[in-house]
Amino acid sequence: MADSSPLLPPFLLAEPENSAVDEPQASLDSVVERVIGDFGWTQLVQSTLVLLSRFFDAQQTFISVYADSEPAWHCINNGMCNSSANICDLSKSSWAWNGHTYKTIISDWDLECASSFIKGLPASSFFLGCLLGGFVLGTLADTSLGRKNLLTLSCLIMSIASLMTIFSTNVWIYSAFRFLSGFGRAAIGATALVLATEKVGSKWRGQMGTIAGVSFALGLLSLPGIAYINRNFSWRTIYVWTSTPSILYCVLVHLLVLESPRWLFLQGRKEAAMAILKRLGPTSLNLCLPYISLEKEAPKTNLYSPIKILLVRKWALQRLLIVMLTGFGIGIVYYSMPLAVGNLGFNIYLSVAFNALAEIPSYIIFSFIVSKWSRKGSLLAFTTLGGICSIMCIMNWKEVVLIGLELVSYFSACTAFIMLMIYTLELFPTCVRNGASSMVRQAPVFGAVFSPILISAGRSNKVLSYGVFGLVILCSSVFVFCLPETRGVALSDTMDEQEEKEQLAM
Repeated sequence: MADSSPLLPPFLLAEPENSAVDEPQASLDSVVERVIGDFGWTQLVQSTLVLLSRFFDAQQTFISVYADSEPAWHCINNGMCNSSANICDLSKSSWAWNGHTYKTIISDWDLECASSFIKGLPASSFFLGCLLGGFVLGTLADTSLGRKNLLTLSCLIMSIASLMTIFSTNVWIYSAFRFLSGFGRAAIGATALVLATEKVGSKWRGQMGTIAGVSFALGLLSLPGIAYINRNFSWRTIYVWTSTPSILYCVLVHLLVLESPRWLFLQGRKEAAMAILKRLGPTSLNLCLPYISLEKEAPKTNLYSPIKILLVRKWALQRLLIVMLTGFGIGIVYYSMPLAVGNLGFNIYLSVAFNALAEIPSYIIFSFIVSKWSRKGSLLAFTTLGGICSIMCIMNWKEVVLIGLELVSYFSACTAFIMLMIYTLELFPTCVRNGASSMVRQAPVFGAVFSPILISAGRSNKVLSYGVFGLVILCSSVFVFCLPETRGVALSDTMDEQEEKEQLAM
């Protein structure tokens, strides 16, 4: 039996003179909304601190652009060496790396003639860790750990594993640490966004998504600067520069970040929730807040319960497979473009910086088209544009033209991914929406697992990288034609309600 005592202290329960004696109980969401509906300085600091995790997330996601790259080399014996020849056909005594031999893992461990699988293994291991971590850690934020603790734990695992990477002595140990780093990283994005949105009013939740995206882009933008400063040092230095601040950030999160009051309420920790609401709300609250019945809140579920429901209904399973397949194709392009910029021959520092800057406009453009363009049409438009531009990167054109095509492809993939997540939310009813969204979020990561191997193979033939990227996103998005349009359609709460609405619409 739920405790019917007031969940807020007396000074928040000032009864108006004309209030009814038996005021009806309100939902948890409505009460929390009345307390923190306005956006104050405390919420701004809390949200910014939480979403800063995306900054470090981006650094670890794309750090292999520099740490795993193949450095330039030069001939030292012109009689036995040709700079246009395959390095593996030359004698080791006839050429040398530009700069020191420990600049990247390729030169440090003599991997220049290793297979594409070996060269791409560390980055692929990172994304495999992300994939496994998404399933293992995905439900802990709703159950035992909570939002704050899971964010701290995930970021700490990612950061410590990244720091431990510097002690790697071969590519196998290095890949193992990258896998562990990816495992921890898996829960950062979703957990940070949930924690930030649950501490602001509903009208500010969209802005939290924008801040998260900008934070990720800024993290990517910082990476070429760090790599350029350390260009004459070992690849291990980059890991130290990125992991050390991230560990310090985890300490700040543990000390300063407040837990979600919504999660605390649902866990029955009323006193802790009240204390946080007092800190998040205005300093002079004079509200008449009703009692809250926790029995009226939605029952707790985990990620795997709605998946069982999705597998039973044929139409739901079909939709899930289509959006996951589309997400797979988008992920191939989204993660591959920044990772593969070294294959274009353009300045590797400027190209990554341009990619980071290209991601920011995608959020701005999306905010304009989301209410005007159809979901299906815009998703198809951006995936098609991204695929065509990626395929065009295989041409032997000027570097500036190729980097322009690469940026358009990356921008299109960014915008397509945002649209896909909104589309997914509208395609499924409330009872399975979170589970479907979680599954779709894993699809791009699964695509990213194959990207490093294709990128490594594409160093000798761009068709194997940019050509494959474009074909995959084009082919995977074809099935979007089979999905219904959802813009302006009211959301359903149950599977039966969704089926009834669609039968009436036919």
